[in-house]
Amino acid sequence: MASREDAKGKVDLLEDTRMDSGVESLQNSMKDDPFIKTVRDSTSEPRESRDKVSINTEERLDSAYGSSSLTVESLSEIIGDCDISKCKEDNSLEKTEFTEHEENLLTTISEDGDTVLHLAVIHEDEHFARQLIQLFPIEVLDIQNNLYQTSLHLATYLSLASVVRALVDGGASLGLQDQEGNTPLHVACEQGRAECAAEMTRDVSPSKLAPLLETQNWRGLTCLHLATVNRQHRVMKLLMKKGADLNIQEGTSGKTALHLAVELHDVVSVTQLLSKGANVDATMYNGCTPLHLAVGRQDIAIADLLCQSGADKMLRNMEGETALDLADGKEDILALFPFDDIQIQGRSVVRVPF
Repeated sequence: MASREDAKGKVDLLEDTRMDSGVESLQNSMKDDPFIKTVRDSTSEPRESRDKVSINTEERLDSAYGSSSLTVESLSEIIGDCDISKCKEDNSLEKTEFTEHEENLLTTISEDGDTVLHLAVIHEDEHFARQLIQLFPIEVLDIQNNLYQTSLHLATYLSLASVVRALVDGGASLGLQDQEGNTPLHVACEQGRAECAAEMTRDVSPSKLAPLLETQNWRGLTCLHLATVNRQHRVMKLLMKKGADLNIQEGTSGKTALHLAVELHDVVSVTQLLSKGANVDATMYNGCTPLHLAVGRQDIAIADLLCQSGADKMLRNMEGETALDLADGKEDILALFPFDDIQIQGRSVVRVPF
C-alpha cells in the first residue's frame, strides 16, 4: 500500500467553497488547467477535523451507513485485522463471519462520504480494493462521496485498471456523474486513461453504450469532446471503434469534435476524425463550419486538409460570411479557393473554356 505521504499527494481542488476544505493539489503545475478533475483524499484533513463525527442531514445514497472517524490509521487496522481473502466463494456472504468491530468498519463512511472502498482506492491498495469489491453488494459499490465520486471515478482517475475491471465485473454503474457531471468514462477520456476506458467499454452492448457516449457533463461535453480537447488520440480511436457519434454537438456553442480539433490546430485529431467519417461541413449554432474556423485562425494546413476532404467553401454562417470572406486577403489562404468557387450575388462564376 502506498505511504500516507504518497496518498496525500493525489488530490486536487478546483473551488475553495467545496466541502472538502482539506484537499491538497495533485500537481501544483496543474492548478490552472480547467480540464483537470479532482480526486479528494479525506485523510488529508487535519487530525482534529478527521476525528470529529459529522451529522449529515442531507439525503444521500449511502444514508444507511453511519459516519465515523475513518482515517488512514483505521484503514490500516481494517487491512491488518480483517482477513477477507477467504470470505467469499460465491455471491452469498454471511455477515456473521465478521466480528462486530469489523462489520462496523466495513459499513462505515467518513465525514467526506468515503467508504472503506473509496479509501482503499485512494491509497492505491489494489489487492484490498478488489477484496472489498467481492465483499460489497452493488449498492455499496455505487455509493457516491460528497463530491459525488464513486469508487469507479477514483480508480479511473488513479489509472487502477485492475480495480476498474473488478468494479465493472462487480456491476458498478458506469453512468453515475460526479459534481462536474463527469461519468467515470468522462474521467478516462479527459485524463487519457485508455486502459480504464477499454475496461469500461469492453463487454457493453452498443445499445447500452450509446447513451453513455452521448452523456454530457455540466459543461456540455461528451466523452469524445473531452478526449479531443485533451488531445487523447488513443482514447479517441477507442471511442470511434465503439461507435461514438462523431458529429454530436457540445451543449454551449454546438461544436463537434472536428470543430474542437480545428480550434486546437490538432492535425492528428482532424485527420483521425475525417478518416472515420466526421461531417466536414458540420455547423455550430452560429452556422460556422470547421473551414470557417480554420480560415479564421489562418491555419493553412488544416484548411487545406478540410478542402481536400470536400468542405463546401461557399457555406455561410449566420453573419452571412463564407470561409472565403474570412480569408482577409491572405494570399496563401485565398490560394485554397479556385476561381470557379467564387460567387457574385449568389451565382457561381465559372471559368468558360475557350
